[in-house]
Amino acid sequence: MHPNFEELEGLKVEVDDVIYMPSLDHPEDRPHPFVYFIKICNYSEDRVSILGRKWVVREDDSDDVIVVEGDGVVGQNPDLGPGEEFSYNSYHVTRSSGCAEGAFFGTTESGQSIFVRIPRFKLSIPEWA
Repeated sequence: MHPNFEELEGLKVEVDDVIYMPSLDHPEDRPHPFVYFIKICNYSEDRVSILGRKWVVREDDSDDVIVVEGDGVVGQNPDLGPGEEFSYNSYHVTRSSGCAEGAFFGTTESGQSIFVRIPRFKLSIPEWA
């Protein structure tokens, strides 16, 4: 992680569900879309703004590592007071089964640069696919 960012105690990310969804748009070379449902929970005593994200997607059948970085979360900058949550869904596309993990980055109301880890989750292609 960036040396100026500190993990904020009480800020948590939950992966609520991961669903294989072959009907979604995907590039020809990455035919396996997975929808994931994420909840960012602010159990800290600080108001936080989530300003960006970094995803790392690893595929089982190769040494491929896809890194996705960007501003915001699904086009938004969630601003969470103590006890508030932000839920959303999005998707990754892969060549094979694998896993995804990452982090959200932001600031507290007092200006501290913080991050929270996105726990690793599996991207498993069902046998019927």
